[in-house]
Formats: sequence, structure tokens, C-alpha cells
Amino acid sequence: GDFSMVSKLPEIPSPEDPTWLAEVTYRFAFDAAHRPLPSDANAARIRLDGGNRAFAALLDRAALSKPARLSIDVDPHDVGLLHGHSAAPKQQPFAAVVGCADARVPVELIFSEGPNDLFVVRAAGNGLGDDVMGSLSYAVDHLKDSLRTIVVLGHSRCGAVSAAVDIHLEPAKYMKIMTQKDLRQMVDRTLVVVQLGATWLERVHGAEVIRQPGYRATLVEVAIVLNAALTAYGMRPGLNLGAREGIDVVYGVYLLEERLVWAPRPEASDWFGLAPAPHDKNEFVTLCDLLASCERVQTLLDGH
Repeated sequence: GDFSMVSKLPEIPSPEDPTWLAEVTYRFAFDAAHRPLPSDANAARIRLDGGNRAFAALLDRAALSKPARLSIDVDPHDVGLLHGHSAAPKQQPFAAVVGCADARVPVELIFSEGPNDLFVVRAAGNGLGDDVMGSLSYAVDHLKDSLRTIVVLGHSRCGAVSAAVDIHLEPAKYMKIMTQKDLRQMVDRTLVVVQLGATWLERVHGAEVIRQPGYRATLVEVAIVLNAALTAYGMRPGLNLGAREGIDVVYGVYLLEERLVWAPRPEASDWFGLAPAPHDKNEFVTLCDLLASCERVQTLLDGH
């Protein structure tokens, strides 16, 4: 048979209807036709994008005071359930995700995935420390039969990036973390992309951009995107992926307000979804130009 595990979001009072409700159901069924592993990196990205849109749509419907439900089918074997007995499942994720430790970004849930689908590594600011790279190296070496893509996932309003931006804007604040070695190392690493973001905003909008009412918030969001893109860019040589056919690297930023993943890309008018990591310097320059001049950045600069 089957059984379901239902997670109900807290009820939020609504002036239209006090019965605001969203349900996420994880359905374990032996007799169901479960999704096969994606055939390649592009299929993996499409599946992740579709899962994220389904999650966002669920909460959008609920916000309109309509009962909303999302069902995620799980192969019982992925949690060690077999007919008549239990056993340790074989690990076979199709994507490795490097995400931030922020508790507001539940990685499996925002992509509508279940157990054994994603190999998740989380660290504040989704930086590439030794532990993160070691974990990814393990995934690439030992899970290559199922692994199709590596995702670098930032998120809006990231506290780690915000701390680096505040120090960039007021260098004297650096003194407050001088004795905190681990925090200082994280900020030092992030200051590079903050400086890059500040340089590009000035290049596109002029030297007076720093006086715009939303400059700090804009610099935070620009640096979050550049941090994810630069981290993804560095993964290909770092993991020697050029010699490994079938595994690609993509990145995106989870927008807490919209509950969607977002990434600039020149070939699409709708930027919701994951984007391929830049392959070279020219692609990274194109990304910086797109990002600094996009509508979202202009809206943030205006203080909205």
C-alpha cells in the first residue's frame, strides 16, 4: 500500500478568508510510477525549475485564500522501505546543491523534491570551504551513476553577504570581528564580490549611485548573485568537471519574498529559474552588465 506524511503550513489570518491553507503531501507508494533519474544535466535543471515553480504556485494559491495542495511522490525504497522488511537505501541523488545555512531556505521543499533526490551541502554564504569542496568531491567521485548537476543556491537578504556589505560601506565595522577568526574569513572571502558589485553598479549607473535611497539593499542583492555565480564558475576547475562528461554546474538565488529561484541570463525574458555557471571571463562580464542594469536592480535602487 501507501501512506502519506502531510505538512501543514501555519494558518495565517486573511481578511478575505480565515481558512488560509496549504498542504504538502509526501506520498510513499510501492505501486506508483516514480520519476526516473533525469537523463542529463539539462533535464535535471528543468526538473528543479519545475519543482520550484510548483512550490511557489502552491503558496501563491494559498495567499489568494484558496486551498492549495502539492503532492510529492516518493519511492519507498529511497527511505529503506521494502516489501516485508527494511534495508539501507542506495544513495542516488540527481543533483548536488551548495546552499546557505539560512533556515528560511528548505532546499528539498523549495524544489518539490523528496529524500534521496538531492545531495545538500550547506554553509553560511554558500562559500567553498574545504569541507564543502570535500563533500562535493565525494559526490562527484562516488555518486556519478546518478549525479547530473551541481547547483549553487544563494538567497535574497543573505546575512553573510549583508555583513560584508556593511563593512564595505563602513570599514571601521571590521574591528568588531577582528577576534572572530571564522567569521572574519567568511567576510574576507565575500568582500571581493561586494567590491565587484559596487564597481559594476557605478559603471552602469554612475558615481552618484551610492546616494540612491536603496543603494545598500541593492548592493547586497547584487553581491548575492555574483557570489553564487562566481562560486559556480570556480567549481568546474575545482572539481575537474571538464574531464567528467554529463555533470554541469548551475546557479540561482532563491528570492524569499517570491519563493522562486532567479538568475540573470541573456537568452530569456523570464529570469526565474537556474542558469548555467559562466564558462569564461566574457560570460561573467555579460552577467555583470545584465545584473547591474536589470529592472529588479533599478527598483531596489529607487528604494522600493
